[in-house]
Amino acid sequence: MQWKKEIATVKDNMGDYGAKQPASAQGFGALHQAALAPGALGTKEKELIALAIAIAKQCSYCIGFHVQACIEAGATREEVEETVNVSVLMGGGPAMMYGMKTLECFDILSKG
Repeated sequence: MQWKKEIATVKDNMGDYGAKQPASAQGFGALHQAALAPGALGTKEKELIALAIAIAKQCSYCIGFHVQACIEAGATREEVEETVNVSVLMGGGPAMMYGMKTLECFDILSKG
């Protein structure tokens, strides 16, 4: 998968959606910011949780965005690997396959 290209395409699509449906897009954006803001858990931990859910729900685009955010928050490959482990526990074989996509994504995006 061409992760950088896919993320850029989805960002463009989200911008188009936001221009046409600003109230919904702004509401989701506000929820996103509030949910991932540091609190009892740090942003990195919250992003790893979001990544685990993306893997279990089998959303490739979500995986791309949250891997990128995990990297920006300072997550290591080992932390992402353990996140994949928990996702596989909760999501079984399909989560294993999306976990492999996740590690591929991490390797590509972490190289800059």
